Amino acid sequence: MLDILFLVGGLALILLGANGLTDGAAAVAKRFNISDLVIGLTIVAFGTSAPELVISVMATLGGSADMAIGNVVGSNLFNVLMIVGVTALVMPIKVGEGTLSKEIPLVVLASLALAFCGNDVLLDGGQTNTISRIDGLIMLCFFLIFMRYTFAIARNGGEETEGEKIKEMPVWKSVLFIVGGLAGLVFGGQWFVDGASGIASSLGVSESTIGLTIVAGGTSLPELATSVTAALKKNPGIAVGNVIGSNLFNIFFVLGCSATVSPLPMGGITNLDLVVMTASAVLFWIVGWFFKERTITRVEGALMVICYVAYTAYLISMQ
Repeated sequence: MLDILFLVGGLALILLGANGLTDGAAAVAKRFNISDLVIGLTIVAFGTSAPELVISVMATLGGSADMAIGNVVGSNLFNVLMIVGVTALVMPIKVGEGTLSKEIPLVVLASLALAFCGNDVLLDGGQTNTISRIDGLIMLCFFLIFMRYTFAIARNGGEETEGEKIKEMPVWKSVLFIVGGLAGLVFGGQWFVDGASGIASSLGVSESTIGLTIVAGGTSLPELATSVTAALKKNPGIAVGNVIGSNLFNIFFVLGCSATVSPLPMGGITNLDLVVMTASAVLFWIVGWFFKERTITRVEGALMVICYVAYTAYLISMQ
Protein backbone atom coordinates (compact mmCIF):
# COMPACT_ATOMS: atom_id res chain seq x y z
CA MET A 1 0.00 0.00 0.00
CA LEU A 2 2.84 2.38 0.88
CA ASP A 3 4.54 1.67 -2.45
CA ILE A 4 1.35 2.61 -4.30
CA LEU A 5 1.11 5.88 -2.35
CA PHE A 6 4.72 6.71 -3.27
CA LEU A 7 3.90 5.91 -6.91
CA VAL A 8 0.83 8.18 -7.11
CA GLY A 9 2.29 10.98 -4.97
CA GLY A 10 5.51 10.99 -6.96
CA LEU A 11 3.65 11.26 -10.27
CA ALA A 12 1.56 14.21 -9.01
CA LEU A 13 4.67 16.03 -7.79
CA ILE A 14 6.44 15.38 -11.11
CA LEU A 15 3.58 16.90 -13.12
CA LEU A 16 3.48 20.03 -10.93
CA GLY A 17 7.25 20.38 -11.08
CA ALA A 18 7.32 20.02 -14.86
CA ASN A 19 4.80 22.82 -15.33
CA GLY A 20 6.69 25.20 -13.03
CA LEU A 21 10.05 24.36 -14.56
CA THR A 22 8.84 24.91 -18.12
CA ASP A 23 7.31 28.30 -17.27
CA GLY A 24 10.41 29.44 -15.40
CA ALA A 25 12.85 28.23 -18.06
CA ALA A 26 10.86 29.83 -20.88
CA ALA A 27 10.77 33.16 -19.00
CA VAL A 28 14.55 33.04 -18.44
CA ALA A 29 15.07 32.31 -22.15
CA LYS A 30 13.00 35.32 -23.13
CA ARG A 31 14.56 37.73 -20.61
CA PHE A 32 18.17 36.87 -21.51
CA ASN A 33 17.54 36.33 -25.23
CA ILE A 34 18.56 32.66 -25.05
CA SER A 35 16.79 30.24 -27.36
CA ASP A 36 14.34 27.68 -26.02
CA LEU A 37 16.55 24.94 -27.48
CA VAL A 38 19.56 25.96 -25.40
CA ILE A 39 17.46 26.22 -22.23
CA GLY A 40 16.20 22.69 -22.90
CA LEU A 41 19.73 21.45 -23.54
CA THR A 42 21.11 22.84 -20.28
CA ILE A 43 18.90 23.93 -17.36
CA VAL A 44 15.93 21.66 -18.08
CA ALA A 45 18.05 18.69 -19.16
CA PHE A 46 20.32 18.88 -16.11
CA GLY A 47 17.41 19.24 -13.72
CA THR A 48 15.38 16.40 -15.19
CA SER A 49 18.49 14.18 -15.32
CA ALA A 50 19.12 14.69 -11.60
CA PRO A 51 17.10 11.56 -10.64
CA GLU A 52 19.22 9.41 -12.99
CA LEU A 53 22.41 10.88 -11.51
CA VAL A 54 21.35 10.27 -7.90
CA ILE A 55 19.99 6.76 -8.56
CA SER A 56 23.01 5.66 -10.63
CA VAL A 57 25.64 6.96 -8.20
CA MET A 58 23.79 5.47 -5.22
CA ALA A 59 23.40 2.16 -7.07
CA THR A 60 27.12 2.18 -7.91
CA LEU A 61 28.12 2.85 -4.30
CA GLY A 62 25.75 0.07 -3.24
CA GLY A 63 27.37 -2.42 -5.61
CA SER A 64 24.39 -2.54 -7.99
CA ALA A 65 26.09 -1.77 -11.32
CA ASP A 66 23.27 -3.46 -13.26
CA MET A 67 20.85 -0.93 -11.82
CA ALA A 68 23.15 2.03 -12.59
CA ILE A 69 23.80 1.10 -16.23
CA GLY A 70 20.28 -0.21 -16.83
CA ASN A 71 18.91 3.08 -15.52
CA VAL A 72 20.86 5.08 -18.12
CA VAL A 73 20.27 2.72 -21.06
CA GLY A 74 16.58 2.34 -20.20
CA SER A 75 16.15 6.07 -19.61
CA ASN A 76 17.65 6.93 -23.00
CA LEU A 77 15.35 4.42 -24.68
CA PHE A 78 12.36 5.82 -22.80
CA ASN A 79 13.40 9.39 -23.67
CA VAL A 80 13.57 8.82 -27.41
CA LEU A 81 10.83 6.26 -28.03
CA MET A 82 8.26 7.13 -25.37
CA ILE A 83 8.83 10.82 -24.68
CA VAL A 84 9.32 11.92 -28.29
CA GLY A 85 6.61 9.48 -29.37
CA VAL A 86 4.02 10.58 -26.80
CA THR A 87 4.87 14.26 -27.32
CA ALA A 88 4.37 13.86 -31.08
CA LEU A 89 1.03 12.13 -30.44
CA VAL A 90 -0.05 15.13 -28.35
CA MET A 91 1.20 17.61 -30.95
CA PRO A 92 3.43 17.05 -34.04
CA ILE A 93 6.95 18.28 -33.31
CA LYS A 94 8.78 20.63 -35.66
CA VAL A 95 12.53 20.02 -35.44
CA GLY A 96 15.13 22.62 -36.42
CA GLU A 97 17.63 21.88 -39.17
CA GLY A 98 20.55 22.46 -36.79
CA THR A 99 19.08 19.98 -34.33
CA LEU A 100 18.81 17.32 -37.03
CA SER A 101 22.28 17.94 -38.47
CA LYS A 102 24.18 18.44 -35.18
CA GLU A 103 22.41 17.61 -31.91
CA ILE A 104 20.67 14.32 -32.78
CA PRO A 105 23.86 12.90 -34.38
CA LEU A 106 25.55 13.64 -31.03
CA VAL A 107 22.97 11.36 -29.36
CA VAL A 108 23.85 8.61 -31.86
CA LEU A 109 27.57 9.19 -31.18
CA ALA A 110 27.02 8.99 -27.41
CA SER A 111 25.13 5.70 -27.81
CA LEU A 112 27.94 4.26 -29.93
CA ALA A 113 30.53 5.43 -27.39
CA LEU A 114 28.72 3.57 -24.61
CA ALA A 115 28.48 0.45 -26.80
CA PHE A 116 32.24 0.54 -27.42
CA CYS A 117 33.13 1.19 -23.77
CA GLY A 118 30.90 -1.70 -22.67
CA ASN A 119 32.33 -4.30 -25.07
CA ASP A 120 35.75 -5.20 -23.66
CA VAL A 121 35.30 -8.91 -24.39
CA LEU A 122 34.40 -8.38 -28.04
CA LEU A 123 36.85 -5.56 -28.84
CA ASP A 124 40.04 -6.35 -26.89
CA GLY A 125 39.60 -9.86 -25.52
CA GLY A 126 38.90 -8.84 -21.92
CA GLN A 127 37.38 -11.29 -19.46
CA THR A 128 34.36 -9.15 -18.58
CA ASN A 129 32.56 -6.18 -20.10
CA THR A 130 33.22 -3.26 -17.76
CA ILE A 131 32.99 0.52 -18.00
CA SER A 132 36.27 1.45 -16.34
CA ARG A 133 37.33 4.62 -14.55
CA ILE A 134 39.26 5.63 -17.68
CA ASP A 135 36.05 5.19 -19.72
CA GLY A 136 34.25 7.32 -17.13
CA LEU A 137 36.82 10.11 -17.38
CA ILE A 138 36.62 10.01 -21.19
CA MET A 139 32.83 10.36 -20.96
CA LEU A 140 33.21 13.36 -18.67
CA CYS A 141 35.59 14.92 -21.23
CA PHE A 142 32.93 14.42 -23.90
CA PHE A 143 30.46 16.08 -21.54
CA LEU A 144 32.68 19.16 -21.23
CA ILE A 145 32.95 19.32 -25.04
CA PHE A 146 29.16 19.12 -25.30
CA MET A 147 28.75 21.94 -22.78
CA ARG A 148 31.28 24.06 -24.68
CA TYR A 149 29.29 23.48 -27.88
CA THR A 150 26.02 24.34 -26.13
CA PHE A 151 27.32 27.65 -24.82
CA ALA A 152 28.63 28.44 -28.31
CA ILE A 153 25.05 28.02 -29.56
CA ALA A 154 23.87 30.39 -26.83
CA ARG A 155 26.38 33.05 -27.84
CA ASN A 156 25.32 32.78 -31.47
CA GLY A 157 21.65 33.14 -30.60
CA GLY A 158 20.65 29.50 -31.24
CA GLU A 159 17.76 28.49 -33.45
CA GLU A 160 14.52 30.37 -33.70
CA THR A 161 11.49 28.51 -32.44
CA GLU A 162 7.83 28.91 -33.23
CA GLY A 163 5.12 28.99 -30.61
CA GLU A 164 2.89 31.05 -28.42
CA LYS A 165 4.14 34.21 -26.75
CA ILE A 166 6.24 33.26 -23.73
CA LYS A 167 4.87 34.64 -20.47
CA GLU A 168 7.10 37.26 -18.86
CA MET A 169 7.79 37.25 -15.14
CA PRO A 170 10.28 38.89 -12.73
CA VAL A 171 13.69 37.26 -12.36
CA TRP A 172 13.02 36.21 -8.76
CA LYS A 173 9.79 34.53 -9.80
CA SER A 174 11.49 32.75 -12.72
CA VAL A 175 14.19 31.43 -10.39
CA LEU A 176 11.53 30.36 -7.86
CA PHE A 177 9.63 28.47 -10.58
CA ILE A 178 12.80 26.75 -11.82
CA VAL A 179 14.05 25.79 -8.34
CA GLY A 180 10.60 24.71 -7.17
CA GLY A 181 10.00 22.81 -10.40
CA LEU A 182 13.34 21.01 -10.15
CA ALA A 183 12.64 20.10 -6.53
CA GLY A 184 9.26 18.69 -7.51
CA LEU A 185 10.81 16.70 -10.35
CA VAL A 186 13.66 15.29 -8.27
CA PHE A 187 11.64 14.36 -5.17
CA GLY A 188 8.65 13.22 -7.21
CA GLY A 189 10.90 11.04 -9.36
CA GLN A 190 12.53 9.57 -6.25
CA TRP A 191 9.18 8.75 -4.66
CA PHE A 192 7.95 7.19 -7.89
CA VAL A 193 11.06 5.03 -8.25
CA ASP A 194 10.90 3.94 -4.60
CA GLY A 195 7.29 2.86 -5.01
CA ALA A 196 7.81 1.21 -8.40
CA SER A 197 11.00 -0.57 -7.31
CA GLY A 198 9.29 -1.90 -4.20
CA ILE A 199 6.47 -3.32 -6.30
CA ALA A 200 8.85 -4.76 -8.92
CA SER A 201 11.19 -6.31 -6.32
CA SER A 202 8.29 -8.09 -4.66
CA LEU A 203 7.59 -9.74 -8.03
CA GLY A 204 11.13 -11.17 -8.23
CA VAL A 205 12.24 -9.26 -11.36
CA SER A 206 16.00 -9.15 -12.08
CA GLU A 207 17.99 -6.03 -11.13
CA SER A 208 18.98 -5.27 -14.74
CA THR A 209 15.36 -5.50 -15.91
CA ILE A 210 14.23 -3.26 -13.05
CA GLY A 211 16.86 -0.73 -14.12
CA LEU A 212 15.90 -0.93 -17.80
CA THR A 213 12.17 -0.60 -17.20
CA ILE A 214 10.71 0.50 -13.85
CA VAL A 215 13.60 2.65 -12.61
CA ALA A 216 14.35 4.04 -16.08
CA GLY A 217 10.71 4.90 -16.68
CA GLY A 218 10.38 6.46 -13.24
CA THR A 219 13.50 8.61 -13.51
CA SER A 220 12.47 9.64 -17.04
CA LEU A 221 9.00 10.79 -15.98
CA PRO A 222 10.33 14.33 -15.41
CA GLU A 223 11.47 14.47 -19.06
CA LEU A 224 8.10 13.08 -20.21
CA ALA A 225 6.09 15.56 -18.16
CA THR A 226 8.32 18.50 -19.11
CA SER A 227 8.34 17.68 -22.84
CA VAL A 228 4.58 17.10 -23.09
CA THR A 229 3.92 20.28 -21.11
CA ALA A 230 6.30 22.23 -23.36
CA ALA A 231 4.58 20.85 -26.46
CA LEU A 232 1.15 21.85 -25.15
CA LYS A 233 2.55 25.34 -24.54
CA LYS A 234 3.81 25.29 -28.16
CA ASN A 235 7.49 25.45 -27.20
CA PRO A 236 8.90 22.58 -29.31
CA GLY A 237 12.48 23.76 -28.81
CA ILE A 238 12.26 22.88 -25.11
CA ALA A 239 10.54 19.54 -25.80
CA VAL A 240 13.17 18.33 -28.29
CA GLY A 241 16.15 19.98 -26.61
CA ASN A 242 15.16 18.41 -23.30
CA VAL A 243 15.26 14.87 -24.71
CA ILE A 244 18.54 15.42 -26.56
CA GLY A 245 20.20 17.12 -23.62
CA SER A 246 19.00 14.50 -21.14
CA ASN A 247 20.32 11.61 -23.26
CA LEU A 248 23.73 13.24 -23.56
CA PHE A 249 23.76 14.10 -19.84
CA ASN A 250 22.82 10.50 -18.98
CA ILE A 251 25.67 8.88 -20.90
CA PHE A 252 28.45 11.43 -20.62
CA PHE A 253 27.73 12.89 -17.16
CA VAL A 254 25.70 10.32 -15.20
CA LEU A 255 27.63 7.24 -16.37
CA GLY A 256 30.86 9.25 -16.42
CA CYS A 257 30.43 10.17 -12.75
CA SER A 258 29.26 6.67 -11.79
CA ALA A 259 32.17 4.91 -13.53
CA THR A 260 34.68 7.37 -12.06
CA VAL A 261 33.37 6.56 -8.58
CA SER A 262 33.70 2.81 -9.25
CA PRO A 263 34.13 0.65 -12.42
CA LEU A 264 30.77 -0.61 -13.69
CA PRO A 265 30.50 -4.27 -14.82
CA MET A 266 27.84 -4.54 -17.54
CA GLY A 267 26.33 -7.61 -15.88
CA GLY A 268 22.85 -8.27 -17.24
CA ILE A 269 22.96 -5.37 -19.72
CA THR A 270 23.48 -7.06 -23.09
CA ASN A 271 24.56 -5.93 -26.54
CA LEU A 272 20.93 -6.21 -27.61
CA ASP A 273 20.03 -3.47 -25.14
CA LEU A 274 22.86 -1.27 -26.44
CA VAL A 275 21.90 -1.94 -30.06
CA VAL A 276 18.25 -1.05 -29.39
CA MET A 277 19.35 2.17 -27.66
CA THR A 278 21.53 3.16 -30.62
CA ALA A 279 18.84 2.17 -33.14
CA SER A 280 16.28 4.34 -31.30
CA ALA A 281 18.59 7.37 -31.68
CA VAL A 282 18.95 6.62 -35.41
CA LEU A 283 15.15 6.30 -35.71
CA PHE A 284 14.79 9.69 -33.99
CA TRP A 285 17.05 11.20 -36.68
CA ILE A 286 15.25 9.45 -39.57
CA VAL A 287 11.70 10.45 -38.61
CA GLY A 288 12.86 14.04 -38.25
CA TRP A 289 14.50 14.28 -41.67
CA PHE A 290 12.24 12.18 -43.85
CA PHE A 291 8.55 11.55 -44.56
CA LYS A 292 7.17 14.97 -43.55
CA GLU A 293 10.37 16.99 -43.61
CA ARG A 294 11.63 18.28 -40.25
CA THR A 295 8.42 17.29 -38.48
CA ILE A 296 7.78 14.27 -36.27
CA THR A 297 4.15 13.45 -37.01
CA ARG A 298 1.55 11.63 -34.90
CA VAL A 299 1.97 8.48 -37.03
CA GLU A 300 5.74 8.52 -36.46
CA GLY A 301 5.14 9.15 -32.76
CA ALA A 302 2.86 6.12 -32.60
CA LEU A 303 5.54 4.02 -34.33
CA MET A 304 8.11 5.04 -31.71
CA VAL A 305 5.76 4.18 -28.82
CA ILE A 306 5.02 0.77 -30.39
CA CYS A 307 8.77 0.08 -30.65
CA TYR A 308 9.22 0.81 -26.95
CA VAL A 309 6.26 -1.36 -25.94
CA ALA A 310 7.61 -4.23 -28.07
CA TYR A 311 11.08 -3.95 -26.49
CA THR A 312 9.61 -3.89 -22.97
CA ALA A 313 7.40 -6.88 -23.75
CA TYR A 314 10.50 -8.76 -24.93
CA LEU A 315 12.34 -7.99 -21.67
CA ILE A 316 9.42 -9.20 -19.59
CA SER A 317 9.05 -12.36 -21.68
CA MET A 318 12.70 -13.24 -21.02
CA GLN A 319 12.21 -13.27 -17.22
